Amino acid sequence: MLELAGYLASNKALLIGSAFLFGLLVGSFLNVVILRLPAWLEWRWTSDCREMLELEPLDAAEKPPGIVVQSSRCPKCGHKLAAWENIPLLSFLLLRGRCRGCKTPISWQYPLVELLTGVAFAVVVWQFGATWQSLAVLVFTGMAIGMSGIDMRTTLLPDGMTLPLLWLGLLVSLVPLFVSPADAIIGAAVGYLSLWSVYWGFKLLTGKEGMGYGDFKLLAAIGAWCGVNAILPVVLISSLIGAIVGGAWLAIRGRDRATPIPFGPFLAAAGWVQLVFAPDLLGAYMGAVGLQ
Repeated sequence: MLELAGYLASNKALLIGSAFLFGLLVGSFLNVVILRLPAWLEWRWTSDCREMLELEPLDAAEKPPGIVVQSSRCPKCGHKLAAWENIPLLSFLLLRGRCRGCKTPISWQYPLVELLTGVAFAVVVWQFGATWQSLAVLVFTGMAIGMSGIDMRTTLLPDGMTLPLLWLGLLVSLVPLFVSPADAIIGAAVGYLSLWSVYWGFKLLTGKEGMGYGDFKLLAAIGAWCGVNAILPVVLISSLIGAIVGGAWLAIRGRDRATPIPFGPFLAAAGWVQLVFAPDLLGAYMGAVGLQ
């Protein structure tokens, strides 16, 4: 095993290719998380509320499938997927984008998440090589993609993902791999409070909620990983991308501006870019504002 690890570390092309294939597998798992976690959380919340109100408990038979134990099935006909039908990307091509049981078209979410994760993993390993930094950023990448997918589908950023990412960023700073502990703590605090302030300012002025608390926690997590100096660039980049992509999406779908657009994916994307390419981006930003 050590010999294999050493060989991969010395052969960067093979290392990047292995990271891409591993990313495809992780992306397949992330698809399960994106689809099942919100339903499971909703069931648990409803169950807890009914227990507090002393109502009849929910039928255990109606409990949504877990993330790890239950095998994958077609959401339309219930067809249980064979092992080869879970092969990332390849199974989608072999099945021609349709369920083998009922021939219902398979959502493009599945291959896109797999491909995105594979490419992102390859980029991380290309940037950091076979290092502890690379391993940490791969964890960040997987969680960021999973949260983004859930937010896009449900406008929900689960505490079960944002908070562990925050705590992991603070723990990583103890090594430190990216920023010092003080920078991580201040970054987390500034990240949370900055969007919290925007939220309450917007609500007091308009009486409406412009974003959710999950966005505060996600930016706090990004601050813990990237440090306080990354907060402003991340907010600016995510806001710019969100305005362009969100505006285009509303125009294509024929929706009005009152339609809610999840901000989490744009924050996660900007945070990932900042974490992976931090030295170049931060240097360019500090130079642009005359601080370097």
